[in-house]
Amino acid sequence: MNIIEETISVKTHNRNEMIDITSQVQSVISKSGIDSGIAVVTCPHTTAGITINENADPDVPHDILLTLEAMIPQLRKGYRHNEGNSDAHVKSSLVGCSEILCFLNGKLHLGTWQGVFFCEFDGSRNRKVNVRILG
Repeated sequence: MNIIEETISVKTHNRNEMIDITSQVQSVISKSGIDSGIAVVTCPHTTAGITINENADPDVPHDILLTLEAMIPQLRKGYRHNEGNSDAHVKSSLVGCSEILCFLNGKLHLGTWQGVFFCEFDGSRNRKVNVRILG
């Protein structure tokens, strides 16, 4: 089994933001030279996450962020963590910090409307995403 790992840099601009990183993940797969296998995409941050969802309509990421903010507001009575970003930690835990993606013939195997998103919940920041290719 071949294993290749690369780190992608992501610059976020808003406190809550979803950034499509599908092309960057595909680039790591293409550069790996591995034809078929899995890509494990992980976020090493406690206030951000990784998800797969629709990347054709920008209203979908907007609606996801709107819903998360309504469910988990930044200024919620009772938070104890004193950095002011407790909501970001909760959102990260709900969304998750990784996705496992299949690829075949060097191409990500996603649905027609699917993309891979980096989810920022405590921006703006310079972030990292680790992509490990196994094949």
